[in-house]
Amino acid sequence: MKTIGLIGGMSWESTVPYYQIINETVREHLGGLHSAKIILYSVEFDEIEKYQSSNQWDKAAEVLGSAARGLELAGADFILICTNTMHKIYSEIQAAVSVPIYHIAELTADELTAKGIKKIGLLGTKYTMTEDFYKKVLIDRGIEVLIPEKDEDIRMINTVIFDELCQGIIREEAKQEYLRVIDELTARGARGIILGCTEIGLLVQQKDTDAPLFDTTYIHARAAAEKALSE
Repeated sequence: MKTIGLIGGMSWESTVPYYQIINETVREHLGGLHSAKIILYSVEFDEIEKYQSSNQWDKAAEVLGSAARGLELAGADFILICTNTMHKIYSEIQAAVSVPIYHIAELTADELTAKGIKKIGLLGTKYTMTEDFYKKVLIDRGIEVLIPEKDEDIRMINTVIFDELCQGIIREEAKQEYLRVIDELTARGARGIILGCTEIGLLVQQKDTDAPLFDTTYIHARAAAEKALSE
């Protein structure tokens, strides 16, 4: 079994499910007392968020690149960045290490392609929804990406992520607003919805909507466990 390196803490609320999903997947495959070999480097999210909001992505890349090197030195065979937004600096982090870093959007594209989905709705932080670093991965795989049409909806989704979900706050009112946006994306032709922020799955689950949901936390973590077992 390979050793999985996790760069977590962005936020720690969504890093917890990574640990659980990876270990559940290993137990599903191997049974008994088997569990995953995991090394976690959990960053200080307040520092990272300040770099995001002040457009100092180079500083964030230094922090996460250092985390990746630490994981490699500790024995990680491959690494996950346990957040969608920080894949904006994926190339810089990957350049800091010699072991592979598995891209969350690439693995999500694999899942969509396997299900024959060519048009998808995307929810996430304002960076993930409005910039190209994430959407381009999907578009290059032949998948059309829809995001909310209204600026106020983009702001609402982003605010709920940072001011509520990342701080462990789950409100029914926020869930209903997210479900409204999901319905609007579906009405525009989306064949499913990417929960493109690792916290969104804490708020919205498949039981809440008829639209097929693609939770990137689950996709990323499960794929990591399967790679650890198969490679």
